[in-house]
Formats: sequence, C-alpha cells, structure tokens
Amino acid sequence: MMTLRTLIGRNTRLFFKDKGMFFTALITPMILLVLYATFLGNVFRDAFLSGLPEDIILPEKLVGGFVGGQLISSILAVSCVTVAFCSNLLVVQDKANGTIHDLTVSPVSPTTLALSYYISTFVTTLLICLAAALLCFIYVGFIGWYLSAADVLLLLLDVVLMSLFGTAFSSAVNFFLSSQGQMSAVGSIVSSCYGFICGAYMPISQFSEGLQRVIMFLPGTYGTSLFRNHALGGVFREMEALHLPAECIDGVKRSIDASIFFFEREVSLGTMYLVITGVTLLLIGIYIALHTRRYKKTSK
Repeated sequence: MMTLRTLIGRNTRLFFKDKGMFFTALITPMILLVLYATFLGNVFRDAFLSGLPEDIILPEKLVGGFVGGQLISSILAVSCVTVAFCSNLLVVQDKANGTIHDLTVSPVSPTTLALSYYISTFVTTLLICLAAALLCFIYVGFIGWYLSAADVLLLLLDVVLMSLFGTAFSSAVNFFLSSQGQMSAVGSIVSSCYGFICGAYMPISQFSEGLQRVIMFLPGTYGTSLFRNHALGGVFREMEALHLPAECIDGVKRSIDASIFFFEREVSLGTMYLVITGVTLLLIGIYIALHTRRYKKTSK
C-alpha cells in the first residue's frame, strides 16, 4: 500500500509539474463551454421551441435553463473522457523516455504499477472536471437556474462516475501507445468523434434507426443521458408545474436523450448506472491484465 501511494504521488506531481499537460487538460472544458455557448446555444434553443405546440409560450428564464442544462450536460459528458486522455499523457511519456523499464524491473508488482497510473490519472481528471462543473454551474446561474441541491449532487456523482469510466477507457487505449505522436493522434480522434457517438453534439434520436441501435451498445450514451436527466431535472419539474401536457414533456425528453430506449424498451436511470459501472470495471480489469502480461514478458 505504501508503494502504491508513493507511485500515485509521483505520477500526480509529475502531471502538475508539466505545465503543458496540465494546461492542455484544463483548457479543454473551457474551450468547449465557449464553443457550445457560442455555436450550439441557439441551435438547442430553436430545436426546443420548434418542438413545442404553437399555443405554448414559456418564460424566457425557463428556455434559458433548458438550453443551459443541455449545454452543460454535453460539456461534462465529453470532458470526462477527453480530459482523461490528456491526463493520461504521463503513461506514454514514461514509455517514450524509458522510465517504464526502470519501474518494471524494480520490486513493484505489475498490478500496483498499473493501479498507480490509473488512480493518479483519475485524480487529475476528476479535479479538472470538477473545476469544469463549477464553471458550468456559474454559466447556468446566469441564464436560468432550476437545479435543486439533489440535482447538483447527482451531477457531481455523474462527474465522478464518468471520470472513472474515462480514465479506464483512456488507460486501456493508451496501453498500446508508445510515443507522443501516437497519443496526439488518438487524442484528436477521441476529441472529434466521442461527442457524436455519445449523443453530446447531436441527440441520438436524430440519427437513423440502425445507427441508434448501434450507439445504444456504447456506454458513453448512457453517461450522456445521466447528465441530461440531472442537469434538466429542475426544468422538467418547472414544466410540470406550469401544467404542460405530459406528452409534450415526454416528447422533449426523448428528443434530447433524457429518455433513451434499447430496442423499444426504456432504459431506467438505475440501469444506466449499472452499465457505466460494469463497463468501467471491465476496462480496468482488461488494462491491469494487459499490463501484467507485458510486465511478465519483460521480466523474462
């Protein structure tokens, strides 16, 4: 346990010491917030209003709360994964400069070494994503705050869970990388593609039926839906308080993936948590197994 804590401390210190890695990871959610608010805010607003019956007029604050909730849920869903890839640069650096060979020939078990990378990456990812969540809360506070204390806590829980998933995903992928060039290429691909396949940039309800079914097998979809439900829970409650028709509210939930369906069967929030947790544990197990196998080959 002492060895594990020492390695975690070493990895975390090296990450924050490298200003390039730190600011790259930190600036990602900030850029997303600015880009989303600038370019997607009006798109989300128009899509929301166009989906309502013509005789329904909502308060401007409620419309702002809806747009803000959709924006921050998209940002946090993407950031928890993309930031994890930035935070995981240290693993690739240790391979590139040969440090990993010194660590693997030392009397440190491969499981301990693998866990030290995972935990330190998770810690840095979580800190940055919590800072991003704070910025998101400030943004929503300006345009329309409908979040309850429970909503805020559940959103923070989602950040923790999705940071665990993002770290596990990036660890399993980065295991096969050995240079900064490869890491940059993979990071660019993930940053550009993940938001689409998890439904953050465009709701999966707008995709073709066949593509929707494929996307429903991807765990990121369920993470985005969790963020949607908790970021917009207060907005939906306010819509109910204004006596909007239930079918209208249900239609809005479906259109933004707050309600998602797996082969015509609605997926509950509990099932979403189970899917994300199960996939995260599976990815951690795969990562540790790969690391252990390579360590044994190296020691021979």
